[in-house]
Amino acid sequence: MFSKILVANRGEIAVRIIRACKEMGVSTVAVYSEADKNALHVSLADESYCIGKAEASESYLNENQIIAAALLAGAQAIHPGYGFLSENAHFARLCRKNGIVFIGPDPENMERLGDKALLKGLMSGAGLDVITGTQALSDIDETKSAAEKIGYPVMLKACAGGGGRGIRLVRGEEDIEDAYIQASAEAESAFGDGSVYLEKYIFPARHIELQILADEAGNAVCLGERDCSLQRRNQKLIEETPSPSVNGKQRKNIIKTALEAVKKIGYVGAGTLEFLCDGEGRFWFMEMNVRLQVEHCVTEMLTGIDIVKWQIRIAAGIPLGFTQEDVRMSGSAIECRINATGCGTLKMLHIPGGPSVRFDTWLIDGTVVTPYYDSLLGKLVVYANTREETLRKLRAALCEIVIDGIPTNIEEQLRIISDNRFTLGNYDLTFMGSR
Repeated sequence: MFSKILVANRGEIAVRIIRACKEMGVSTVAVYSEADKNALHVSLADESYCIGKAEASESYLNENQIIAAALLAGAQAIHPGYGFLSENAHFARLCRKNGIVFIGPDPENMERLGDKALLKGLMSGAGLDVITGTQALSDIDETKSAAEKIGYPVMLKACAGGGGRGIRLVRGEEDIEDAYIQASAEAESAFGDGSVYLEKYIFPARHIELQILADEAGNAVCLGERDCSLQRRNQKLIEETPSPSVNGKQRKNIIKTALEAVKKIGYVGAGTLEFLCDGEGRFWFMEMNVRLQVEHCVTEMLTGIDIVKWQIRIAAGIPLGFTQEDVRMSGSAIECRINATGCGTLKMLHIPGGPSVRFDTWLIDGTVVTPYYDSLLGKLVVYANTREETLRKLRAALCEIVIDGIPTNIEEQLRIISDNRFTLGNYDLTFMGSR
């Protein structure tokens, strides 16, 4: 096991990783931008280093500065969290070059799985239905030609990342040029890579993803599915597990097929297979996220399995200590993302409590929310034996939480979970009118 890990991220995920490390007896190193000098993750870590200015391109995306901090601190491994450099093969290779373990897949596997066309071919060969799409597109003319061949509507997506960044729905040829420019620029800003690809748009559909853990010995488990269909402009707002639209037979079949696929491609680490489930209940594979997902904690609440700790153990060469038969998937867990809707300074914070209520956050008194980074303030997750009980508990928790001084989406989240369509589990990607 590692004795010291550098956390190459910020916000709630940096706090989450540091806490996991502390529970494992592992020392931690934080890196931070000038804008985050007073952030919670900086004070929680055993040591910390400023790596640049507020802009992500000069700090959290600055590979050389992060490597220099790790070497100076004597860190044996780097945990990239999600976003930023978490799916950057060049950074993973730079870690290895400097004798540092990248907590994630190796760079060769990352590049291989980052090739969307190759990955879809692999998954198709393993028995999954895949959405028609392209490889990385070189320019607007190639994009227009590919869209015409696939048939509108299509989705433009960033090759290098997730989190809803660098994605545009294109309904007709008249919109393709602007969409390409916007998606590419957003991807470049978020991931340092502006390449995009096209895929057929399937609708109506629900966004279903499967959480996977796989070790070097060839063992793999699936921790169930998450329904991530509540989105605005491709940004997830609410996630729940299990999905109210997936029955036991569907779950058993897709988990079995997904595990076979993961083993066939030789994946190692924490990963997520993302699908669109159409109106006929057919699962269409979209992509694989080779990192920790923002919404991992809703799966942890359902299963009782600490995904972050297992991600670290797997990177250290430790085999999984349980099998698929050991995974508990009873009850219901729902997560609401609490986002800032503007900048501000936190004056008061009250976090709801009670059995099976969790709030992952980076907020402390005096926290200043700036325009430089993602708007996520925290993730409110609740668990109960039934979905009905979970919804009641979630409403109570949303009514109790107080974040004074920073405008948030708490009231909107209350409206969403009180909507009859959501209460009945009868929703899809069109719920927020964003597609």
